[in-house]
Amino acid sequence: MASSSARKEHPMMAQNTWTLHALIEAYEQDQQRTRGLRTRTLRGYVYIVRQFVRTILGTDPIDLTRLTPSGVVQFIASVQQRFCPASMKTVATSLRSFFRFLQLKDLCSARLAAAVPTVACPRLATLPRGLSDEQHERLVTSLGVERPCGRRDRAMVLCLATLGLRPGELAQLSLDDIDWRAGTVQLRTRKTGRGALLPLPGEVGRSLVEYLRKERPATRERRVFVRHTPTERRGEAITSSIVTGAVIRALRRAGIDAPISGAYVLRHTVASRMVRRGTSLKEVADFLGHRSLETTAIYAKVDLPALRGVALPWPQTTP
Repeated sequence: MASSSARKEHPMMAQNTWTLHALIEAYEQDQQRTRGLRTRTLRGYVYIVRQFVRTILGTDPIDLTRLTPSGVVQFIASVQQRFCPASMKTVATSLRSFFRFLQLKDLCSARLAAAVPTVACPRLATLPRGLSDEQHERLVTSLGVERPCGRRDRAMVLCLATLGLRPGELAQLSLDDIDWRAGTVQLRTRKTGRGALLPLPGEVGRSLVEYLRKERPATRERRVFVRHTPTERRGEAITSSIVTGAVIRALRRAGIDAPISGAYVLRHTVASRMVRRGTSLKEVADFLGHRSLETTAIYAKVDLPALRGVALPWPQTTP
């Protein structure tokens, strides 16, 4: 009966051949049901898996019996020049996830997952990539409101530069999440799976009020930040890419050559500034919504003069 129902759900399974659309849909449903992956994470996995299947197996119908360990190695070798180590780690994770799904469905052997190499990407091998205090001050003072969407972009950048939010967290922020009397911001969900209650600094609050009163289009949308121009579908909620674009423009106008391009440079900056002011790593992790202290540990390296002071002296020798 089990094989009969499987054939009913996926008519091509008995022949081990699929269309790419059916295969990807089955994989997505399985990952959502068994692992509960976030939409953005699963979207990244699907992008890699789709590339892999098309590269190795070609056009429909997809014959899964043609998958071999050598094909896996061939694909990884073909993309490693285009991706950094962190991205290659995502490639490896995506493929292992896909092969485990196929193995559970008796569509491939364990050899495929074993063929995916381990990607070396030490999490603590680099220094934090945030703005210096001088760059941070220059960015904040350069935020004008005279440009189109100027008040919106200023409020967004101040939220990121003060609260260390992820772009997606800011895009999801609702009017109902702000308690003006208590001076707090409620984040409903974070990457940890839990929400958070953050303080609303005065300057950030004033920039939000100015945006809401003077620039935000009339709309029934409850998200704080919305699209402005007709080409942006005026009044609809923004996406994380719009948040990132606002940060890139602000950095460019301030003449800042940021160590990384995009909104995450401000998140790194907030964390580094907190550590320099004596905040514990546990408090920084809770504030930023890190799942693990290992993620936060990189910010322990921000005080280079202090690190030099505790370094062991070079052993001296005499002839």
